[in-house]
Amino acid sequence: MSDLPKLPIRFLLSDMDGTLLLPDHTLSQRTIDAVRSLREAGVLFSLATGRPPKAMLQQIEALGVDLPTAAFNGGTIVKPDGSLLAAHYLPATTALIALALFADQPDVEVWVFSGGDWLLKDPHGPMVPREQHGLGYPPVVVESFEPYLERIDKIVATSNNTELLIELEAQLLPKVNGMAQVSRSQPVYLDVTALEANKGTALTTIAEYLGVPLEQTAAIGDGGNDPAMFKCAGLSIAMGQAEEAVKRQADVVTAANTEDGVAQAIEKFILPR
Repeated sequence: MSDLPKLPIRFLLSDMDGTLLLPDHTLSQRTIDAVRSLREAGVLFSLATGRPPKAMLQQIEALGVDLPTAAFNGGTIVKPDGSLLAAHYLPATTALIALALFADQPDVEVWVFSGGDWLLKDPHGPMVPREQHGLGYPPVVVESFEPYLERIDKIVATSNNTELLIELEAQLLPKVNGMAQVSRSQPVYLDVTALEANKGTALTTIAEYLGVPLEQTAAIGDGGNDPAMFKCAGLSIAMGQAEEAVKRQADVVTAANTEDGVAQAIEKFILPR
């Protein structure tokens, strides 16, 4: 952890699942009120998540977000009018490497996100109900992922066997080094996205669009895909329930998402300044 920056924060970029949202994927009233207070104080606020764009709409409306938002870990940055500020697709050759590795794992479900759709081969996988509840829409069942190789936003390997996902992450990283981002957005999700599709690039792109220097930005998150934006932000905040490896890369640590950690961080680290 480092000393807190002296400049006031003008823009906060927040992760969603495990950060802004409670475990049941809802927003607490305290969090909604804290974001409103932030905006009333003139501090800009937006979202960066591994979710697809259309799985962010309810939260965007509830929080009154009127800035570009980052989906697919920064792979797609969408302006408020629905137009794209940036889009980064996973190279087809890299996608095939990841899909081949995951295909040999009977305890792993494999999902592909392309063109706004959530694609899978087995609609009865044990992780499907959880994802459908979180996204708010059902998957599209396909026989093969090959027709979608040229426009893949994200590949997800998911399993309740978190140790297996850690092993797969270690196996995949050297295979796609310099070609893709590989990170566990949550303990049960291993995400594979384009090299440029990371939350650090997303923070940099949105801050530049808004005309805010990086030293006056803040980022808050809990997952393995969040330190990328921690490294770019003037102030980085980890959630209380985050893994120790994530906490070590943040300037400060707030409470868990079940304890309104985002609201506490806004009240303690941003608004007073």
